[in-house]
Amino acid sequence: MASLAGMLVTQGQRVTGSDENVYPPMSVELARLAIPVSEGYSPANISGHPDVIVVGNAITRGNPELEFVLNEKMFYTSMAAVVEERFIRGRHSIVVAGTHGKTTTTSLMAWAMERAGANPSFLVGGVAENFSSSFRVTDGPY
Repeated sequence: MASLAGMLVTQGQRVTGSDENVYPPMSVELARLAIPVSEGYSPANISGHPDVIVVGNAITRGNPELEFVLNEKMFYTSMAAVVEERFIRGRHSIVVAGTHGKTTTTSLMAWAMERAGANPSFLVGGVAENFSSSFRVTDGPY
């Protein structure tokens, strides 16, 4: 989710977040991007009336923030929907799936495409060493 937050910030969106615990390297990435993160879940973490709430797939009914969003009838969506709508639509997408090695494989693939001159956008679950980031948004076709 931190990578998506960074991608949205590069598009000029104001982003905040919350999680039970945030650890390096993603906590460092979020700090670098000046994205405020609240530790723990509380309706107080949701200020104003955000345009959209992106709910992580690990969040279930009973979560105080989700219950607040539902009770207040706020617009919410999933990470997958935001990625598709804002970053994949109209482009060629390559998706790496599996149990282990997704971040490594995606980072390797993005680097190979970069070296081949394809100027790819990417989103990974960790910080890609060759890019010093967990994401990149370009105007390329990938």
